Amino acid sequence: MPTVEKHAPGFFCWIELATTDAAAAKAFYGALFGWQPNDLPMGPDSFYTMLMLDGKEVGALYGLNQQQRDQKIPTHWMEYVAVASVDDAAAQVKSLGGKVLAEPMDVFDAGRMAVIQDPTGGTLALWQANKSVGARVVGELHTMAWNELATRDKAKAQEFYVKLFGWELKNEDPGPMHYTEIHHQGQAIGGMLQLDPKWGDIPSNWMIYFPVANCDASVAKVKSLGGGVMMPPKDIEKVGRFAVLRDPQGAVFAIIQMASH
Repeated sequence: MPTVEKHAPGFFCWIELATTDAAAAKAFYGALFGWQPNDLPMGPDSFYTMLMLDGKEVGALYGLNQQQRDQKIPTHWMEYVAVASVDDAAAQVKSLGGKVLAEPMDVFDAGRMAVIQDPTGGTLALWQANKSVGARVVGELHTMAWNELATRDKAKAQEFYVKLFGWELKNEDPGPMHYTEIHHQGQAIGGMLQLDPKWGDIPSNWMIYFPVANCDASVAKVKSLGGGVMMPPKDIEKVGRFAVLRDPQGAVFAIIQMASH
């Protein structure tokens, strides 16, 4: 699998799981995707765990601290987008009507980050790389391959992200979902869809897709490991077969078995 040396601004570059049980999460994702944990000490009894596949970083996880638990922050995946300047991008977020939930900060010598929220409530992190470029493998089996925003106001979200990251949007799907593809520098990197009120009171959210060799087998594996199925396997014509799942601590993610062309 090719190694990523650098993520250009505007591309998704890293994924990070904040969890109520780091040990259980390591076991679950290790069994499901073959990820190997590499624990880096962050402080007393605190670790930032790099998730490795064939010796290359594909993401990370860490345990939510007591303060975060007291704030009722649930287990969740966070996606990072590469930017040239975190400070400039954070200022632009505010000018575009979004919020900066965590102001720009240095992460040791790895890079500089901020956490932002779009005007519809979708949350992402920004990453300005220094020593750490982010994920060294993307788009391969068991790595981040697609990022999808389900939003309560798609028009408002589209305007925000196009201005912030320079993304191009392609509204190709005439079906009931009116699915919009996100393209950047000639690559399809994600999608957006409008949340349907019939689905309940779901907040705007970003979700990661991981490619798998066999969707149904992976769903069965998730169940056997104590995870849950939010949406059972479903075919997307000419794309593949996907399912939406949650790990035993509640973090939601999707898997997709790509159609063979």
